[in-house]
Amino acid sequence: MVDFKVEIVVLPVSDVDRAKAFYEKAFGVPVDVDYAGPNGFRIVHLTPTGSLASLVFGSGITDETPGTSAAVHLVVDDVVAARKELEARGVEVSEVFHDAGGVFHHSGTTDRVPGPQPERRSYGSWFSFADPDGNELFVQEVTTRGAGRVRHVIYRSADELEAALRDAAEAHGRHEADLGHPDADWPSWYAAHMAQRAGLAD
Repeated sequence: MVDFKVEIVVLPVSDVDRAKAFYEKAFGVPVDVDYAGPNGFRIVHLTPTGSLASLVFGSGITDETPGTSAAVHLVVDDVVAARKELEARGVEVSEVFHDAGGVFHHSGTTDRVPGPQPERRSYGSWFSFADPDGNELFVQEVTTRGAGRVRHVIYRSADELEAALRDAAEAHGRHEADLGHPDADWPSWYAAHMAQRAGLAD
């Protein structure tokens, strides 16, 4: 089966430099690419920290009207902390909300309830913000993935990888104590343990 991966999301903007400055400040990262071609063509490519997909905007790359997008959803571990971080960077953000139906937010402000989902259930809490053109982006809290939803793991830093390895080492030490002898097949045990802890396996 061929993998079809979502790689980029195109945002329609009217002022490329203004959008570039906004998104670099909002996400605290520089753009990956800023290419200018003939006849006013320009493409700017930016990847938020921890994301596999990137945002793309520019001139001559979409016929959509600037400011009409409301489709981008960003995922974070802590929606309250993420809101505070964006607000500290000068981004105007909505209040955190959840949906009365509890499944997914409705369009506009229909059935919005102030505050995070009361039980902080995964997938249940959001806030939103808009870029200078009015493109609306939603931020959703996901703490536990649904069954079958985790197919890869990204360690965002050497420290995160080290923590995962130390966790595996500690657990493997207990495993060897139960065995009563060294485990010669420790790489397989580590792999299975780390996959399970990351949500790749049950």
